[in-house]
Amino acid sequence: MLHELLFEMGNAASVKTEASASAEPPATTAPAPETKPKKKICCACPDTKKLRDDCIVQNGEDACGKFIEAHLQCLRAEGFNV
Repeated sequence: MLHELLFEMGNAASVKTEASASAEPPATTAPAPETKPKKKICCACPDTKKLRDDCIVQNGEDACGKFIEAHLQCLRAEGFNV
């Protein structure tokens, strides 16, 4: 359908490019995430990140599982696949 539309527009070079690109095997399509992240991961969830980091510095990673999990849940809610 895209090829036909480009051809109708008189852009034969684009049609050739699209045709050669489609000759490659199709990539496996994973389901699209529900929402695309609106921020960089370093800037997302600053509150849970601070609590997690403070806990790890003071108590060590093993003692901070609930803060780590809370931060991961926040990141997932922001659209990150972590």
